[in-house]
Amino acid sequence: MITTATTRIIPIHIGKGRTAAQSLADRIDYGENPDKTNGGELISAYACDPHTAAAEFAFARSQYERVTGRQEQSDVIAYQVRQSFKPGEVTPEEANRIGCEFATRFLKGRHAFLVCTHVDKAHIHNHIYWNAVTLDSSRKFRDFHRSAMAVRRLNDLICAEHELSVIENPQRRGRSYNTWLGPDTKPSHRELLRVAIDAALAKKPRDFDALLALLQAEGYTFKRGKELSFGHGDFKRNIRLDTLGYGYTEAELRAVISGQREHRPRRRTAVQSPRPQGIIDIQQKLMEGKGEAYRRWATVENLKRMAKTKLYLDEHGLTYEDLSRRTSELKEKEKELSERAKATQSRLAEINVLKTHIVNYSKTRDVYAAYKKSGWSRAFLAEHEPDIVIHRAAKKAFDDLGVGKLPTVRSLQAEFAALLTEKQSSYAQLTAVRKELRELAVHKANYEELLNIAERDAAKDHTPARS
Repeated sequence: MITTATTRIIPIHIGKGRTAAQSLADRIDYGENPDKTNGGELISAYACDPHTAAAEFAFARSQYERVTGRQEQSDVIAYQVRQSFKPGEVTPEEANRIGCEFATRFLKGRHAFLVCTHVDKAHIHNHIYWNAVTLDSSRKFRDFHRSAMAVRRLNDLICAEHELSVIENPQRRGRSYNTWLGPDTKPSHRELLRVAIDAALAKKPRDFDALLALLQAEGYTFKRGKELSFGHGDFKRNIRLDTLGYGYTEAELRAVISGQREHRPRRRTAVQSPRPQGIIDIQQKLMEGKGEAYRRWATVENLKRMAKTKLYLDEHGLTYEDLSRRTSELKEKEKELSERAKATQSRLAEINVLKTHIVNYSKTRDVYAAYKKSGWSRAFLAEHEPDIVIHRAAKKAFDDLGVGKLPTVRSLQAEFAALLTEKQSSYAQLTAVRKELRELAVHKANYEELLNIAERDAAKDHTPARS
C-alpha cells in the first residue's frame, strides 16, 4: 500500500519590491517546470489557465478590492501544499489525479487551483497552488487554527479510499510523517484502546469510575501517574490517555460522561486485505549479510506466501495457463480504460480553460477597450497589466481552440459534469484492474517458483546414487 503525506499549508507572500504577479510567477514557474512535469503534461488546473495563472491570481486580488470595497491588508496572494508518494507505488497520472481530488475536496470548488506533479526525484510529488481569493471575488481563504491537522485528515481519508496506507499518530519529533510505514493490516494497541473506550461510553456510564470499571471488565488495567494510563495483557507497555488523540483525554472523557460535550469516535480506516507478497530470494539476502536467524524466518515466510498463492488459485479455480490468459485480458482492458480516461481528462481540461477564458474575457473587456482607446499607453499598461494580460490570453485561447461562436458557461458546466461522472467511473475500473494485475503478477511468480521447486525435487529423486 502507498504511504502519502502532505505538509502544512504554506502561504505565498508578495515579495519586497515585487508585484503580486511577479511573486506568484516565481513560485508557479517552479511548479510548472517542464523538466519536472514531463513537458507540462502533468499539470492540471481548475478555474484558471496554467499559462496565465499568476496574472489571474493577481487580477482576482484587485477584483476582491473592487467587489468588497475593502483595502487589502494581507500580503498573502496564494497558498501551497506539497503531497508526496512512496517511490514506485503510483504512476505520475495517478498522483496528479489524487492531487486534484484533494484540492477539490479541501477547497470545495471555491478557489482556482493548480496541481503540478513532479517526476524528477525518486519520489513522485505534487505541488498544489490555490488562489487566496474565491472565484466570485467576495471572500478570501484564511489559514485557520489547526489547518495542518485538517489537511492531514482529508489526505488520510483520500488515501484510505484509494487503498493507500496512512501513518497513524505522526509525532512532532522523532519519526517524520514523511517516513514510510510498511504494510500493516492489524489495528494498533492505541486503536484497540480507543475502540474499547468508544464501546464503554456507548453504555452510558454514570461517572468516570464506572467507565474505568467497564474497561477493567474488558481486561484493561489502569495506573495513575502524571497522566492516566492503561495496560493490557497484549500490550508491551502502558498507553497514556493523552496519546490517543483529540477527544480521548481524561478531561474530555469526563466532559462527555457529564453531558457537557458529545463524543465523536475517531474515524477508523477499514482494514484492507493484505496484498500478496512475492517469494523472498533467501540466497541473495544471505549474500547481502543476513544471518542464520533471517534464513530460518524467510524459509517459513516463503512457505506461507506459497500457501497463500495455492489457496488463491484453488479459490478462483485457476491454472497457470489461466493466470497468463487473465493477465493478457487485463492488460488490454487497462490500455482501453487508460486511453478513455486520458481523452476525458483532456476534454475536461479544455472545458475548464475555455470556461475560465470566457469569464475572464468578459471581466476585462472594458479595461482592454480603454487601453486601446488610450493609444496603447505604456502608463495605462503598467497600471492595468494583469487585466490586459488576461484579456490577451483569452483572445489567443479562442483563436488556438478554433472557437467560433462562444458557448455559454452553463452549457460547458453541463458537459463538464457529465464528463466528470464518466471519468470517475473509468478511473474506478482502472484502479480495480491495476490492483488485480499486481496480485496476478505476484501469484504467477510464486506459482512459477513452486514449479521450479517441484522440478528440482524431482531431479534429486532421479539422481543415481554413488557407489
